[in-house]
Amino acid sequence: MTTIENASPDNDDPQADERADLLDLLAQHRGLLLQTVQGLNDEQAAATPTASALCLGGILKHLAAGERQWSGFVVDGAWSDDVDWAEVDWSNPPSPVLAYLAQFQMADGENLAAIVADYERAAAATDALVRTADLGSRQALPSAPWFEPGTSWSARRVFGHLVAEIAQHAGHADIIRESIDGQKTMG
Repeated sequence: MTTIENASPDNDDPQADERADLLDLLAQHRGLLLQTVQGLNDEQAAATPTASALCLGGILKHLAAGERQWSGFVVDGAWSDDVDWAEVDWSNPPSPVLAYLAQFQMADGENLAAIVADYERAAAATDALVRTADLGSRQALPSAPWFEPGTSWSARRVFGHLVAEIAQHAGHADIIRESIDGQKTMG
């Protein structure tokens, strides 16, 4: 994981302080998230002990996919989505929807160590992009249902969104971990 010490602000980069702040925030919230899975076995990481269908391994898988997707957005623009999410028949979802939902669970044969390693690879790639992207560059967002047509985000906004997404899911993970064995990340 990147820490502020590794960010090495470049005096020739007017966005260096901002990059260092983003890297620090990402590292802080990823660290809290990863703390929730320390010392767990695969069965515990796959458990869904709360009213939610989320499990700790699934949260990590989802965030790895999210970091990759949003990093791809910064570089290449909106992803192609073959699903009209507003029209999904949730009683019989199509295979792309099932694949999306599967990222929130641990499948048979998946293990926590491999999921953590994959998440760390995705995070490292995001950090590399934070260090090099023009934070002011903009891309048009994919169409509804999540975004208003014609909306665009800067790379800066995308990285801020990733901080918020990681922090939100770290909170979910903390509740799940506390439900498993009483351990809390904070407090």
